[in-house]
Amino acid sequence: MSPGLAAACVGLSLGAGLILPDSPLWGESGPIGSPGRAAVCILAGVGLLAAGWLYSLLFCPLELLRGLDVGYIAEDGRSRAQAANDVRRRRKTGELPPVYPNGWYRLLDSHLLHRGQVQHVSALGEQLAVFRGHDGKAYVLDAYCPHLGANLAVGGRVIGSCIECPFHGWQFSGDDGKCVRIPYAKKVPEFAKVRSWPSCEVNRQILVWFHCDGEEPQWTVPEQQEITKGQWVYRGRTEHFINAHIQEIPENAADIAHLAHLHTPGIVSGVDLRYTNSKIWEFVRHDWKVQWEPESEPNRHCSQMLVKHSLTLFGLHWHLLDVDVVARQVGPGMVFLLFDHSYLGRGVILHCVTPVEPLLQCVSHAIFYQSNILPLVPKFILKAECIQFERDVMIWNNKKYLTKPLLVKEDSAIQKHRRWFSQFYSENSPQLRYQCDSLDF
Repeated sequence: MSPGLAAACVGLSLGAGLILPDSPLWGESGPIGSPGRAAVCILAGVGLLAAGWLYSLLFCPLELLRGLDVGYIAEDGRSRAQAANDVRRRRKTGELPPVYPNGWYRLLDSHLLHRGQVQHVSALGEQLAVFRGHDGKAYVLDAYCPHLGANLAVGGRVIGSCIECPFHGWQFSGDDGKCVRIPYAKKVPEFAKVRSWPSCEVNRQILVWFHCDGEEPQWTVPEQQEITKGQWVYRGRTEHFINAHIQEIPENAADIAHLAHLHTPGIVSGVDLRYTNSKIWEFVRHDWKVQWEPESEPNRHCSQMLVKHSLTLFGLHWHLLDVDVVARQVGPGMVFLLFDHSYLGRGVILHCVTPVEPLLQCVSHAIFYQSNILPLVPKFILKAECIQFERDVMIWNNKKYLTKPLLVKEDSAIQKHRRWFSQFYSENSPQLRYQCDSLDF
């Protein structure tokens, strides 16, 4: 239970106690009549509810977990889910690059997986069992037992560094996926095993390595020392599901022109692109200066976007809100958004893109910030990032991928980014071969 919710429950409990006729706080007849007593109780309960809400606002992590229907326009009485399904059915996908680039991908945040716990995760077109052994280490295996196909993550039990199948009790080692025990068999066959995925836990996230040819990891994910040492603490996360090819999302870093058009309106304008340019909100404007460049060897798998952000209110430039951000992309699925501000402090947003299916991406933003900065600051930054990001979601969910887009000279960074991103594809990288008859959710 969160502290804010706990405070709310206390408020309601106290309020209930105050209005009981035999409450010792009131005596036999009470200092005031029943109507006055009830009013005091209601005010006390509301006050404590407000205190709980305020505590949650100021000190608890902000968690915004969005559904599959963000970024669609619902008209003619339809729900957004119906509108989303209609768009997904009729949208042309275009000629797509391979759907699963080689690289590291986030599966879970570390705090979501406790010792002895297992979770089922869908990623890269696979069903995975992610569990934390009693040794504290996180393991990733294919979810389906090779015996009779039971899902190890649904009812499976963690025993030491192994997971036990809920169907017949077969136990599989987290290290290599080999079956180490069959409770009713005298001997375990040598070939009895489930696929074990290379994984790591860094920056308080559990990551998995994917390579279409089964090659071992070709680089490591950089460790953010401030997170490891506890100098930067977790202040919240957002999560979105986007109906697009994975390459569309990081390509935004090189699409410099879209910032001035899509992201200039202030965050008070909201996320619905039909209204973000309303004259009502013209008093607040964002200004962006951006440069994107790939890095050289030995960090060829990395790139950097340098962002200078400024804010204009009623035509006046507010220098206090100028922010410099270094966005460093590591592989196809992870970006470190590093903030450094003289007054607002330092921190990072870990932006992670994980393919769930060929045209369905799970995107998370987890923010870690200086522990001595009021939590309201990073939570505001995360909320502002969420608003700007959902404007992009509305574009991605409705657009078509163009292999040969019509570009002008000023768009040259987009082609440069595509050449850089192509290193994460191999000859055998999986392609989208067909679409299901129904994509409803």
